[in-house]
Amino acid sequence: MARLFGTDGVRGLANGDLTPELALSVAASAARVLAARDRSHRPVAVVGRDPRASGEMLEAAVVAGLASAGADVLRVGVQPTPAVAYLVATLGADLGVMISASHNPMPDNGIKLFAAGGHKLPDGIEDEIEAGLTAGAARPTAAGIGRVSDVDDAVDRYSEHLLAATPHPLTGLRIVVDCANGAAFLAAPEVYRKAGAEVIAIHAEPDGININEGCGSTHLDQLQAAVAEHRADLGVAHDGDADRCLAVDASGAVVDGDQIMAVLALAMAESGELTHDTLVTTVMSNLGLHLAMREHGVRLRTTAVGDRYVLEELRAGGYALGGEQSGHVVFPALATTGDGLLTALRLMSRVAETGKPLAELAAVMRRLPQVLVNVRVADKTAVVESEAVRDAVDAVETKLGGKGRVLLRPSGTEQLVRVMVEAPTEDIAQDAADRLADVVSTIS
Repeated sequence: MARLFGTDGVRGLANGDLTPELALSVAASAARVLAARDRSHRPVAVVGRDPRASGEMLEAAVVAGLASAGADVLRVGVQPTPAVAYLVATLGADLGVMISASHNPMPDNGIKLFAAGGHKLPDGIEDEIEAGLTAGAARPTAAGIGRVSDVDDAVDRYSEHLLAATPHPLTGLRIVVDCANGAAFLAAPEVYRKAGAEVIAIHAEPDGININEGCGSTHLDQLQAAVAEHRADLGVAHDGDADRCLAVDASGAVVDGDQIMAVLALAMAESGELTHDTLVTTVMSNLGLHLAMREHGVRLRTTAVGDRYVLEELRAGGYALGGEQSGHVVFPALATTGDGLLTALRLMSRVAETGKPLAELAAVMRRLPQVLVNVRVADKTAVVESEAVRDAVDAVETKLGGKGRVLLRPSGTEQLVRVMVEAPTEDIAQDAADRLADVVSTIS
């Protein structure tokens, strides 16, 4: 049986794979598992969600599951994922639940869990929670049932935290922010204005259906157009739950997560914040990032794909900055998970502080042509174990002759295999990726 938890919680088609019954069971089991670790008090859980329509249904189920297991619930409403993590810590809660499928299409949804302090759960605790779904458990009655209340100032608490973490005011900057009709539609424009920027917000009118629909960090064309239309200094884009940030410079050129990390790493090295002069990133980061950091004396530590693995390496080494090419960036001294708003503030702060345009700052790194092809498959494991796929990869790497690289990675949240090729030119990378994708698609 496949593991219920993927690389970022439980995710699936809302009311199909991810039913209210499953959400209730996961929440109740999580409350029981974490309560068993500290019986000195009644457990408290923070629950937030993104604006997709199914979130209303799943929030009700999660709240019922937590209360049925004896946990008191603090509802914070529509909030970015990093806001929920922050509120778990600042409110002294034992557990956090974020109902979101991040950048996935609207029909999907997910459940992300946080332990005390706002940290993501290790695999072992997730396994305990999954095991608890089928185990019979006594339920409290009478006064033992959990109580439910709302936190009305959640956005203000989170905004104040972000402003305190912004090293330089954004005065003089005109920016466009694409909120993806998602969880940051209130917090992002508000906090960027409070930080001093002139803000034009787009896709900041969620209706429960339009989240991530042709907008946000996975669809940058409308942000690029808005930056040109408003003659903005730059644009930033978030995904549905706002734990990511990508950017666009004044010319409309995309500044991806690798370039953002390059800019921030050098800024933090200059200020003495970059612990051990080390940046943590994943195997998906462009070779250009490795070359740029090496040139400036910054070491790279690489991990498997997934912000949880970046977080593990950051904590293990005591490092100060890490992230993913997708724009998932983590500052362990300031946040326990990737925070798209914090990332945008730090990036814009660097632009304001130096007086240099984003394009000039991002030019510290030259991206090698990189092509990513997502191949929908019936069985990810069969692809990974396929001898034909291994032979095809070996053939491509031999042809590249050390001037590029190949990475095949099963998605942690969907039935996809991601084929990534870097090469000296776009044409070479695209041809190699297409050939590998053809081979992967034949595996059943």
